[in-house]
Amino acid sequence: MAEESALPPTPQLFVDAVLAYQKTAAIRAAVEIGLFAAIGPTGADAEAIAAQVGASTRGVRILCDYLTVLGFLEKSGTVWYQAPVTRTFIDPGSPTSMASIIRFLAGPELLRLFLEDPAGYIRRGGSEGLANTTPDDPIWVTFAESMTPFTIAAAKATAAHVAAWPAPPRLVLDVAAGGGMFGISVAQACAGASVVAVDWSDVVAVADRNADQAGVGERYRTLAGDAFSVNWGSGYDLVLLPNILHHFDHASCVAMLRRVRDSLAPGGRAAIIEFVPDSDRVAPPIPASFAFMMVATTQHGDAFTEVEYVAMAREAGLRAETAVSLAPSPERLIELYA
Repeated sequence: MAEESALPPTPQLFVDAVLAYQKTAAIRAAVEIGLFAAIGPTGADAEAIAAQVGASTRGVRILCDYLTVLGFLEKSGTVWYQAPVTRTFIDPGSPTSMASIIRFLAGPELLRLFLEDPAGYIRRGGSEGLANTTPDDPIWVTFAESMTPFTIAAAKATAAHVAAWPAPPRLVLDVAAGGGMFGISVAQACAGASVVAVDWSDVVAVADRNADQAGVGERYRTLAGDAFSVNWGSGYDLVLLPNILHHFDHASCVAMLRRVRDSLAPGGRAAIIEFVPDSDRVAPPIPASFAFMMVATTQHGDAFTEVEYVAMAREAGLRAETAVSLAPSPERLIELYA
């Protein structure tokens, strides 16, 4: 148990948690009306911002002051400026902007799942979730189109990792490819690699477009269907499993890994890319917190520990290497061998 602080406790932590939805509302409003672009690199006052975004001056003033309190803006007199975090990760003009993730992570589908009946999914140990086993649900198109900035760091780190192998992969399978950034990044890092991306039909259409834009379309093929049953062939030097296993229970993960084992070429490897908490499940913060997202949005999913992934691999007839960091992403990679 942590040592008692010399200072008496305050209700601030509790109040912040109760009112956290206001932060979500504010940042979503700012992105949706184009507030940060209106402020731009030189700053602006309420009247100028309001005129540019088509909003009331009162609404803009109150929103900008609140975003200043939160640390997204800085204020001097009556003029607001973008804080460094905003210039880097939210301004639509930044090459590292992540603003698009709001459409998925703070969209109506997730907000409804999280907030309508939180006690219910805790009592049940899960929810009906985001249709992760329902064919062609439009939520996964939203995911594929909006979450690329969130996945790109892990995708690039994964590609660098496999490109450094003594024999880089030549035939790659990307399971539950989403927007396709993991397979695309590997194709970019490994000049001889061809990629087969598997996901629902409307989702792989997004991945296919991204592959063309990334300049690897000639080495990129898509395959629509259920990852548990579609015939994706065999002979793969690398099977990518980016952020798919966390949707399912232990038995389903083992079933998926058996499919992977059977599809590997001699000497081939698989790569699990996931949020992997420490054995105590309360650190590091982002991987440890991810389990709560799973209980709210899936029937049986979880943030599995490294020990649990090793056990799944063993049951599937695979050996697992020690997890490696994919910094700056909070995710980790676990290599599997037949």
